[in-house]
Amino acid sequence: MAEATQTRYRVEGMDCASCAAKIGTAVRRMPGVKDVSVSVTAGTMTVNHDAASDLSAIAKKVTGLGYSVSQLAGKATAAVTEGKDACCDRDHGPKGHKHADHNHGDHDHAEHGHTGHGHAQKVEAAEIEGLHGHDHGQTTGPWWASKKGRLTIFSGVALVVAYAIGHLVPSIAPYAFIVAMLIGLIPIARRAIMAAMAGTPFSIEMLMTIAAVGAVIINAGEEAAAVVFLFLVGELLEGVAAGKARASIQSLTALVPKEALLEQDGQTRAVPAESLAVGAVILVRPGDRISADGVILSGDSAIDEAPVTGESTPVRKSVDDKVFAGTINGDAALRVRVTAAAADNTIARVVKLVEEAQESKAPTERFIDRFSRYYTPGVVVVGALVAVIPPLFMGGAWGEWVYKGLAILLIGCPCALVISTPAAIAASLSAGARRGLLLKGGAVLETLGTITAVALDKTGTLTEGKPKVTDIIGFGHSEAEVLTFAAALETGSSHPLAKAILDKAADRARVPAASNAKALGGKGVTASVDGKAVFLGSPQAAGERVALSADQTARITALNDEGKTVSVLIIGETLAGAIAMRDEPRADAKSGLKALTDAGVKIVMLTGDNRRTATAIGSELGIEVRAELMPEDKQRIVGELKREGLIVAKVGDGINDAPALAAADIGIAMGGGTDVALETADAAVLHGRVGDVARMIDLSKRTMGNIRQNITIALGLKAVFLVTTIAGVTGLWPAILADTGATVLVTINALRLLAPVRNA
Repeated sequence: MAEATQTRYRVEGMDCASCAAKIGTAVRRMPGVKDVSVSVTAGTMTVNHDAASDLSAIAKKVTGLGYSVSQLAGKATAAVTEGKDACCDRDHGPKGHKHADHNHGDHDHAEHGHTGHGHAQKVEAAEIEGLHGHDHGQTTGPWWASKKGRLTIFSGVALVVAYAIGHLVPSIAPYAFIVAMLIGLIPIARRAIMAAMAGTPFSIEMLMTIAAVGAVIINAGEEAAAVVFLFLVGELLEGVAAGKARASIQSLTALVPKEALLEQDGQTRAVPAESLAVGAVILVRPGDRISADGVILSGDSAIDEAPVTGESTPVRKSVDDKVFAGTINGDAALRVRVTAAAADNTIARVVKLVEEAQESKAPTERFIDRFSRYYTPGVVVVGALVAVIPPLFMGGAWGEWVYKGLAILLIGCPCALVISTPAAIAASLSAGARRGLLLKGGAVLETLGTITAVALDKTGTLTEGKPKVTDIIGFGHSEAEVLTFAAALETGSSHPLAKAILDKAADRARVPAASNAKALGGKGVTASVDGKAVFLGSPQAAGERVALSADQTARITALNDEGKTVSVLIIGETLAGAIAMRDEPRADAKSGLKALTDAGVKIVMLTGDNRRTATAIGSELGIEVRAELMPEDKQRIVGELKREGLIVAKVGDGINDAPALAAADIGIAMGGGTDVALETADAAVLHGRVGDVARMIDLSKRTMGNIRQNITIALGLKAVFLVTTIAGVTGLWPAILADTGATVLVTINALRLLAPVRNA
């Protein structure tokens, strides 16, 4: 079997689903091309093709349709083996998308350049002369500065001039309107012919051309000129709306500063941020944006992560904490070791994931695409029958019924229907990404709204993933003394329990120095503090040194029963106190789980932790617990839930969660998790908030509601104007408004999803 290669292109100027369909159809007919995926909102095209395919010819084909095209920087990536239905796997649901379309584990991130859309390999293909009327150029900048904007203005001015001439010299008014019409129609007709030659005969441009020419033939030149102008206005509005949707995610790339302060050879100098290598050390001053993903080497500061994660309040971070590119350093200078190159930083990956996700069609979108293939030719047939049958067999007037048939052609244009789903999905993917909710495709977004069960890991998912001091008990000593002496013994240790004690003591009085420190394997640590022999260790080891009273033993046992780890402090020959620690639930875990149960979703904890600790956390959070599980056990339980008829989402952050993430209908990785979890999952919660799982489900439901509204708008307006046109109430002007108006309404309605996610 021949191995296919995948190449991605940046295509400038696509502003509707019709554009994407024409490009896809044309490229798919090229020799060696196996499959094509085109995203209007991302402005990208991914081509799966034979290794020997002529990439230059593919680019020229797209350029010939009137678009600007450039191959994304980086090498083409190996796709999948031909004959395994792989090119179409992205359309088989969320798992198909994940495993076949975008194998992130092997994906070359450098392919996408710094922001995911490099232009290093600009295709040298001149635009065909005469395409000035259909500017598929960039929609950035003011609309009136684009060629499409200028053409629309010129067409409008010509229409006004034609009306003026009609009033001044009525005898030449028909010719003036024909000239005004041709100004806009000629480029439209050329696009129609090019699309037909490329395999799309029933394009919106073709229907528009037939309707306008037909109107002139039946002496309705004035209406033809007005219809062409309104069509151009509709296209212009589509382009503006599509540009806003595209800019909503691409604006993230502007968050990363262009320069960084690199520490090298004891000096600091400014360098381009994109030149930073993994391992480099950078200085981030207070108020500066962090220029790369990294780990703090020194410093303690509040970091504003809202631009990347949606976190509304600054997060305090210190040594060994991770920081994201594009976030804002607060009140102190930080030294940061770079952990990801520019093309691999958090923002670049977010943009890339969303662009790839926008190329993956949801089930509803695929259905609409299939429907439109038959719908458009059907409209042409209906329009022809309306124009011909009444005059031939019912004695109707030819002019009247041909006019109605032409109006039906305009009413039946499928633009609004075809864009109804991808516009909503693209807006949702962008809105989610800006708030730390990453969804790998429309199929994932659509499935999330149907989730009926969520299985969550404990450590790092429901909990913070690191222990904290929960209780300090003094036995004849104050709590402050117990904490101070314990911190003295643990100074310099990197053990998680030791760090918990040191973090707790960080804002207390000065920790005294310890000498002669010695670790006792499996028991604890001893040292001399302020001239006193001090021991900190397990209750069992402490019991070997001093006698514990029944009350002391009972209090320690009670803490253990709550799933807490207890360290006992002995000063001299006296039991001084105890410190209890536990990996505590995330701040929003309880409210996040409540949001899921309020939505009617079954929740269950799947953890490899011991049953006592898991039960204690589960009781506090009010969630069913399955503990002491191996990775295969988690996968098995997910399968059992699915066999019960539930649609299951699995939420986790570690390697041991990967099998269950892959087995679930939707796998959701928590922020800060392992790369394996992030790449295996269908979605990711960047900030790690439990409540974001419920927000993902809510976003999905709002998106599907928006899609239903869009389909209702698209078909409802057409149905109304179809009836009124046949009844003779409306004509060509309302007909074009039924098409372009519906398209604009649908797009604007979809853009409402860019508003903040509820409860974010």
